[in-house]
Amino acid sequence: QVQLEESGGGLVQPGGSLTLSCIVSGASGTIFSSHDMGWYRQAPGKEREWVARIRYDGGTYYADSVKGRFTISRDNAKNTLYLQMNSLKPEDTSVYYCNRVLTPWAWGQGTLVTVSS
Repeated sequence: QVQLEESGGGLVQPGGSLTLSCIVSGASGTIFSSHDMGWYRQAPGKEREWVARIRYDGGTYYADSVKGRFTISRDNAKNTLYLQMNSLKPEDTSVYYCNRVLTPWAWGQGTLVTVSS
């Protein structure tokens, strides 16, 4: 049973930075490294939306709303996914989740990011 554990969220002022982590446990290194992984977010009262994607070969894609501000990366040796978030805006306030892109595993608890002065 694969489990996803997101961490690194918190309260940050507009313009600030945070780095989120997602540890994927219960999956072999081959399973993690061979799949595209993504970050998603869900703001209060809204549907979950895709934020960023990293291919198994390292290629990256971003939603227009975060392009140039967020950077997704992965450490296959640690089964860990990262999201570096810079120049944060109040509209980035959400619960952030990670998951496999094409065939998602069960969702984790997420980590709350609040951008406010």
